[in-house]
Amino acid sequence: MEERKVERRVLSIQSHVVSGYVGNKSATFPLQVLGFEVDNINSVQFSNHTGYKHIKGQILHDTELADLYSGLKSNGINNYSHLLTGYTGSPSFLENICEVVIDLKQKNPDIIYVCDPVMGDNGKMYVPETLLPIYKEKVLPLADIIVPNQFEAELLTGIKINDLEDAQKAILHFHEKGINTVVISSTALGCSNMLLLLGSCMLDGKQHQIRMDIPQLPVNFTGTGDLFAALLLAWMDFHENDLKTSIEKVIATMQATLQRTLNEAQKLAGAGNQLNVCHLELKLVQSKCDIENPNVVIKAEQIS
Repeated sequence: MEERKVERRVLSIQSHVVSGYVGNKSATFPLQVLGFEVDNINSVQFSNHTGYKHIKGQILHDTELADLYSGLKSNGINNYSHLLTGYTGSPSFLENICEVVIDLKQKNPDIIYVCDPVMGDNGKMYVPETLLPIYKEKVLPLADIIVPNQFEAELLTGIKINDLEDAQKAILHFHEKGINTVVISSTALGCSNMLLLLGSCMLDGKQHQIRMDIPQLPVNFTGTGDLFAALLLAWMDFHENDLKTSIEKVIATMQATLQRTLNEAQKLAGAGNQLNVCHLELKLVQSKCDIENPNVVIKAEQIS
């Protein structure tokens, strides 16, 4: 891993769980392992993620975000190279995030804002629909990197993605909003048992596009999108916006972590027994070496 010339500090605004790995719990450890300082603001504080039968906790609102950021600003410690945002369940909270982004960009015009527009998947929204216009009208023009899944890309662009041509139109829509790097992290456009990732980066006024076929494991994990966004933030910084190399390292870590999680889950459950959500909590700490030094097996393809 190459040595950094300047300090890297991330403000990460997304969900928090006491037990398990989603949101800030999924993003913080990998970023720290890769040498980033990480400050967290939690959009929600739950006992565990929503895949469990019972959930307890609190949802933060705009006034609480404003208070926390005001404290940072008053002390002059709102110095960040990157901003990362993920799950937000409150429209007022998302509105206030936009104000934070604007203020941080005024303080540091070079700050990189990585936006994971967490709204839903597989055709279903799991946040209030009132968040969508805020994302479309206020958040997108502020973002430097955006990492929607296929369903979220469709919501944000109004383009139904049935094939690669539709996906290209959606990606261009994001670029026209001023977003430099677009990664549709997972689409159903791949072949059987494969997910297709599509990415595009504007460099010197030219669009550079990649695609990658990713093997799909036979279980559903939680927190993978949060991990993906954090890793992409880090590797895009290390490789100076080389999207192909960055994505290859992100996916190498993801695949190793998910396979390890599945292997351990099967051991915990025992032969022939069904896996549950507790078994499938990401094994991030155990994957420290794969975060630091990803072994790239799957290569991305440069496309025109």
